[in-house]
This record gives sequence, structure tokens and C-alpha cells, in this order.
Amino acid sequence: MIRGLLLALAMLAAALPARAEEMTFFVMNRAPYGVVIEFSDVASGKVWPGGERIYLLEKGESKSVAIDCTGGARICYGAWRNGDDRTVWGVGPDRDLECRDCCHICALGPGKGETIEIEP
Repeated sequence: MIRGLLLALAMLAAALPARAEEMTFFVMNRAPYGVVIEFSDVASGKVWPGGERIYLLEKGESKSVAIDCTGGARICYGAWRNGDDRTVWGVGPDRDLECRDCCHICALGPGKGETIEIEP
């Protein structure tokens, strides 16, 4: 009886969708010009802020960006010089570049996050 109940609970948990998490990125633009940045879920293709919008950071500006993502999702950033998509960081504007340290797993929580420094 208990084994059957445990099996039923395990199957129910597997059928439930992954839990939504809130992940915060602290972005600092140390470049001598404005940059734009967006975030994307590698597997699902979801993009933040989405809808042909981007986050703009003026020269020297810092910004905190909170996103709702699926727990365990791999979230990457792509950044580029405002008006010049040949000067890039992370996965770039088309989200097709290889990068080191530009992706993070969505598993944090409110008040916690990852820091991104855009450097020239």
C-alpha cells in the first residue's frame, strides 16, 4: 500500500511542470559607450525582455534585471554595443556565439542573482 502510494506521488510529481523561479542579473556597463543586453533560455528559445525589446545601459550605468524562468533552465545573456552589433559579449545579438561564463542555471531565488560586467 505505501509503496503504491509513493509510486503514485512520484508519477504525479514527474507530470507537474517545472517550478518557476525568479532570477536576478546585476548588470554593470563599464564600456565607454551604451550597450544593449537581452537574456535567453537556450532550450525553449524564450527571450527577456522579448517582443523586439532590449535592455539599454548607458555608459557607466548599472541595472538590476529580474526574470521569471523555469527552474533548471540555462539562461544566457547576449550584449552588444548600441548601434553596432559587431561589438558583442556573451552569445551576441543572434544568440549563436560560443561563450564562457555567460550562461547561468535558473535555480536561485528572490534576492539572489548573478553579476555581469560588460567591459571594453
